Parts: sequence; C-alpha cells; structure tokens
Amino acid sequence: MKRLCLALCLLLVAMPGWAQVVSRTLDDGWRFRLLPGDAQAKAHPEATAWRKASVPGSVHTDLLAHGVIVDPYVGAPEASLQWIGLADWEYVHRFDVDEATLARPNAELVFEGVDTLAEMSLNGKPLLSTDNSHRTWRVRVDKRLKARKNELRIIFRSPIRALLPQVQAMPHKIAGNYPSPYGDEPKDAMVGNFVRKPGYHFGWDWGPRYVTAGLWRPVRLETWKSLRVTDLAIATTSLDQDEADLAIIATVDSAGPDTAAMEVEILDPDGQRVGLLQRSALLVQGENRVELTTTLRSPRRWWPAGYGEQARYRFRLSVRNARGDSVAAERLTGLRSVELRRDRDADGQGFAFVINGVPIFAKGANVIPFDAFPARVQPARIREVLQAARDANMNMLRNWGGGYYEDESFYDIADELGLLVWQDFMFGGGMQPAYEPLFRANVVAEARDNLRRLRHHPSIVLWCGNNEEETAWKDWGHRKQLAEADPVFADRVWQGYVALFGRDLRRVVHEEGLGVPYWSSSPSNDLDEKANDSRKGDKHYWEVWGAPAKPVQAYLEETPRFMSEFGLQAWPVQRTVDAFASRAEQAIDAPVIRAHQKFMAGAGNERLLQYIQNEYGTPRNFADFIYLSQVMQAEGIELAALHHRASRPYTMGSLYWQLNDVWPGASWSSIDHAGRWKALHFHARRFFAPVAVAASRREGEIQLDLVSDRQQPLKGEWRLRVMDFNGKVLRQRKAAVTLPPLSATHVRAFKDSELLRGADAAASVAVFELYEGETMLARQLVYFEAAKALKLPAAAIQTALERDGDGYQLRLQSAQLVRDLWIDFGEHDAAVSDNALDLLPGESVTLKVTSKAHLAALRASLHLQSLADVLPPPATN
Repeated sequence: MKRLCLALCLLLVAMPGWAQVVSRTLDDGWRFRLLPGDAQAKAHPEATAWRKASVPGSVHTDLLAHGVIVDPYVGAPEASLQWIGLADWEYVHRFDVDEATLARPNAELVFEGVDTLAEMSLNGKPLLSTDNSHRTWRVRVDKRLKARKNELRIIFRSPIRALLPQVQAMPHKIAGNYPSPYGDEPKDAMVGNFVRKPGYHFGWDWGPRYVTAGLWRPVRLETWKSLRVTDLAIATTSLDQDEADLAIIATVDSAGPDTAAMEVEILDPDGQRVGLLQRSALLVQGENRVELTTTLRSPRRWWPAGYGEQARYRFRLSVRNARGDSVAAERLTGLRSVELRRDRDADGQGFAFVINGVPIFAKGANVIPFDAFPARVQPARIREVLQAARDANMNMLRNWGGGYYEDESFYDIADELGLLVWQDFMFGGGMQPAYEPLFRANVVAEARDNLRRLRHHPSIVLWCGNNEEETAWKDWGHRKQLAEADPVFADRVWQGYVALFGRDLRRVVHEEGLGVPYWSSSPSNDLDEKANDSRKGDKHYWEVWGAPAKPVQAYLEETPRFMSEFGLQAWPVQRTVDAFASRAEQAIDAPVIRAHQKFMAGAGNERLLQYIQNEYGTPRNFADFIYLSQVMQAEGIELAALHHRASRPYTMGSLYWQLNDVWPGASWSSIDHAGRWKALHFHARRFFAPVAVAASRREGEIQLDLVSDRQQPLKGEWRLRVMDFNGKVLRQRKAAVTLPPLSATHVRAFKDSELLRGADAAASVAVFELYEGETMLARQLVYFEAAKALKLPAAAIQTALERDGDGYQLRLQSAQLVRDLWIDFGEHDAAVSDNALDLLPGESVTLKVTSKAHLAALRASLHLQSLADVLPPPATN
C-alpha cells in the first residue's frame, strides 16, 4: 500500500472487539487507457491500450511508469507532452466484497482526491460526477455492491476541452494567470480560474505546465452497522498557564433514533490520563452533534519553535448505543491560543501573530507544492523539507494558494516541529467566477471539507482567502480593463469576489475553524481600499526582482507591517542541474536551460544575470553563473530579512519566497527539488537565528541593530573590528549592551569615513559581533564596496578531512579573508553542517560532513569555491 489511510488512523481508530467503521483501501488492480475515439488517439494510439495504473497517482506518472512518455523533468519534453492534458482518460477497477462487508447495512465509497472533472459508474450504473480536486467525495453504495466482480469505472475529462468553449463564449473575459505557451488555450481565454483544480498544473513562473488527471489521493470503501463517528473536534474556549477550558465536540452518525453512552479519556503529552468524561446522549437518525466540556489544570501549552514545547494531548472517544454497537475515535492536538493582532497606531495598522499571549516575529518562507504530480510526494520528503525549515530557525510557513491543501502528514510534522502555518485557500491569482452561486457553493463545500480535516492542528494559525487576487484586481489593471469594456460585468465580478472572500469563506472559518482567524487575501488589509499597503496588513514586495527590477539595496527602503512575499532567484546546485541537463546543454541561453527557467517565459536568466552583474560582475561560464546566482540570492534575502527583523515591532514577519521546488529548475527556493540546500538556506539559519546582528550599509553609513527573540533580557557585549583582507585590525570598538526580551535594539550608526580613516575601502571589511560572556552569539560582515570592486586575495585554504564517529570532520583555515566559500564533493552527495560562509584571516572552522561515500572518495572530490575564484580582477589605475 503506497499511502496509509490517514483519515482512518486519525478519526476512526477502533478498540479491539468493538463494532467499527471498516475501511478498505481500493489501491490495487486499477487499469487505465486513453479513451477510445478521443481526438488524441490518432496521434497517440499507443496510449489507447489498457495498462496497469497506480492509485493514488496521475495520468502522467502512469504513462511514465510504462515508458509511454519520457521523464517530464529531464531535458525539454514539456511541449511534446501537452497532448495528455487535452485528452480524456478512462480508469477501471474491479473488486470483490466479502460476506461480512455485504452484511453491513451502510456502505460508502470515499474519494479523497479526484483530479478533477470525472464521471463515475458502479456496475454499469451512474454513481457520481465530480468537479473539484480539493474536495472529499462520498457516495452511498449499500445495496449496489455484489460479492464478485464489482466494476468501478471513471472517465476523466480534459478541463481544457470541457471548459474552453464556454470561456471563449464570454463577451468579456476575467483575467487568468499564466498563458499557455503551447497554443492549447488562447491567451485571453484561460480555463484554470474556472475549474477547482491546482492552479500550478496550468504552469507558473517556477514550474512546468502539466495538466494532469487521476485519483491523486486514496479511494476507500467504508462500511458500518448502526453507528459511526464522523468528526471529533477539540475547541479551546479559554486558556492560560493555570487552566484550559475545553469543549469536546463529537459528530455521531446514527442509523436511527437511539441512546448512547459516551466516554472521553484525556491523555497528557507523556501519555498519562488527566481526564475522564462520561455522559449519555439521545441520538436522532442521521448526524448528531454532542458536546462535552472540561477544565484542565496547569495545561501544557503548544508553542511555536523557540518559545516552548510542542505539547500535544490525546483525546479518546468511545460511543456505545442501546443496540450494543460501539465505535471509537481519537484526536491528537495541542492547546494554544492564537490572535491576529491589528492595533492601530500613528503609522497605520499592525499585523502580528500572538500565540498564548506572546507576540511572535514570524520567520520563514512560502511553501509551494512539492512536485508537479502530488501523489508522488511521500511523508519522508515532506519531513526532510520541514525539518530543514526548522533547522534554519524558521517558525512559520505560508502554504501558498495556487497548489492544493497539503496531506495530513505535512501538518502533523509542522505540529511536531513547532512551525506555524499560514494556510491559503486554493486560489492563486487572476480572478475567479465567484459571481456564479454554484461556483461559490462548490468552494464553500471545499472549505468545509478541509477545515474539518485540518482544524485540529495547532500549527495552523491563519486561514487566508487567496493569493494576490485583490491586488491583481486593484493594482495590476484587471479592474480598469474590464470596467472599460463592460462596467456592469466588472461590478458583478467584484461583488462576487466580496461575496466569496469577504463573507462566505469568513463565515465557514468562523463556524468550523475553532477560533483561528481569517484573512481575505494576501496581500491585503482584509478588503480595505488599498490591497498591498506597507502601512497596513501584509505586503508582497516585488519591486526588487520583478517590475521595475530595483537593486537589492531597495529592500532597505521598504518597511512593511508584515512581509509575506519577497524573493530573488537562483539556480540549484550543479549536481541537481546535471540530473536534467548534460554539461554540453548547460549555457545561459541553451534550450534545456531555458526550458527549466520559467520566469519571463524562459528569459529569466537575463534578469538573473542583471542582478549578478550589478554586484558581482559577469560569470565566465555556466558553473560560475550557478554559484553567483546563489551568492546573490543569499546575500540579497539576508539584507531584507535582517532589515525586517531590525524593524520590530513595526514589522512583525518576514516570509521569503520560496522554501521548496516543484521540479528541478531555476526558482526563488532555498531548497531545491532534490532536497539540497542552496546558499540561501545556510544564510537563513544565520539571519533567522534567535539572536542576530543586523548591520546594514546604505549611502556610506552602517546602521547597527541587535535582534533578540529570547523571552528574557540578554546582557552581552557588541564588538566591532575593521580589518584588511590579510587580517590586520585597523579599528576596533566594543560596548556592553542589554537587549530587552522579544526586541530589536538600535545601537548606533557608523559612517564609512569613521571606520576606514583613509584605509582602502576595496580591501577592508567591518566585522560586527555580539557576545554573551565569551560566547559569540552572532556575527555579520559588512563590505564597503560592491563585490566586483573588492581586491579579494586568491584563496589559499588549508583543509583536513578526517573520520569522526559515524561521519567526517572537515577543518578549514586561511591566512587571508575568504568570502562566500562554497563546499561540495562533486558527484558524491554529502551534507555539510555549514556552507556558504566567510572565513576570517587565521580563523579555524570545523564542520561535520555526513555522506555514504568513503573517506578517500570524499578527499579526492572535495571542491572549494569562493568569490575570489570567480570575480574578474579589479581594474587598476
């Protein structure tokens, strides 16, 4: 079985010997084919034969498994695979049912994820039609099953072919997202906004266009007798360090009027019983909501990473009716309070998350889907990436709205690691046909499904209506263009938007979200007049990298209340690039490389080169281009993130775009699709550290700020050394400092002239450090010239690589400054405890290396690269 039935594990855990909901996953024995007579059959007759299918899965991955198509990620096959999204596909599953199953009076087929427009039949009779990939579909099948050879047949319709005629027939179109470069949709008639399917499947500026179909989450048959529990919710009505007042709400489905004895056992994070509740209830036929209340003394609260433990309690429910049938359910959750604090002040209106009464500066990144084909994403992959986020001192992730609601394992891991989750509803941009009541009703059902599935996770602290739809309407010309063409329709579109994102989803979150706040769009001020306002609400800032492509120093001029998106691109490491492009195919303008650069329709390397040249000069080759792209990305995002942290409490969040990748290619991620860290992720671990030095240089002056996320005062000492690249100290200062809890403290400003006093700016560096006793807590280096103007000495690094326990130890030392050192081991995968770092003259650094490769192989393949190796020599007068 490829994937555990998570809903069964979480909701319907039966006690031994008790009657129960019996769940059978239907995953083996599926077959698929291109529907006979389809328009694509003539060009692709090989796809019309019946073949084995995987469920969960997708058409693309099934075709790949049989060698019908090439790997969609290797080379540049994207254009040649677009026919798949234009075809209709047929899936069939035959299964037997035992006598015990047939004897149970209640039976449902449950489809956790159907992508997307599907027509289902069971034993030759219509069963279900679906039109939403994000919903769980349930359909009764009692009295329709037979003992042998049940046949479940599903036809998946191409959303492009199904919807394009009606979109094209619209007199005036609403704005879509990314036009197809392949001619299968006109640029003014995109269907992605009209279908409840992951938006990124239609292409994005960091991923391919693969309009897939299939059963992307498990299918199961559920049967039961007279009783089942369909939901168990734990509502925290009040909470502090002394008491937790809880309402335990069970939803019980009864076959008829009945009485039931209910019992809830509460186990603390150590597994010790701390509560036992009992009550009787009268049940009516159908759904029953039964509530039990209790108070826990001295509760152990769930905290975000860095603020306390991630304590979780287990609630075990048992229900026994008068007929003697018994069922059980279980819920694991954390107790925490959450507030989105929006205090007004002289500068506007704040935006801060307050957990258990403590204001949290949000440090983290935006998460996109982990793969173009989500059924391939396993919990181990999710854990690897989320653990990397935690290792980089992040405490918040934003689940972006153009993908899908993540698997249960994502939120379980976030709960465990203390990662707060900002959860978008699945709307990624453009504008939706929310003026249609049926469309809104479909979305409301989707929202209710996912809120009930996910609301028990303490990590989720915000539900947000959409990504960038309000700012697109107000700021990108969408409203103006439509209003000029048809003002009546434009008003109808906007009123539909307000109805869906201002009222419908807000109401569902209020009803189902257990107190988690709602936010209508990102960026926004929750339907205020201005959508993307630095003084109110959250901010997406793309004037750096996007239009008008300001230099990275412009980050210092933008101080929002909460920065929820900003970013710079970089290529993944060389080993990841080598997996999809041969070295002969690797050049800035090479076809395969352009195919894996989705920004500006493949021309994004020109933008990337612009940013590299501004600070570092022109790369000599593609390998240097990769390296310099990562250096530029890391140093630019560090500049912005430290500025945000230094602006606390005016600014209370810094979430860069983006954490992960959907496939291997150029993007804004800090972890590539293979799970390898870019330079940015190593930098993030330092600039998101609990205590940080934020020294920013602008217009010949360095502003020194010290940042502390500690909840107690920090008594320390800041130190400053100005030195040349050979290690000669030209100037030094130090002073005691006390940092208040949860604060940013401005120390002072230093003019270049004060620090240099005639020394060569191109051969000098300022080293700012914060010490607690003799322990260095944080360091930042500030240079006085652009990197391309520096007189960096050639790196002469002494290395020693030795075995150390179950891994290796790498010692590095240089007599002269080494800037932006990157360590890799060629064809060998090796995890290094730190990377993308600077070596001060004479300073020794010891790193841990973890690899399956032998010591001799690692020694032979060790490669060190620094900025001095790739910069052209500075011009001499």
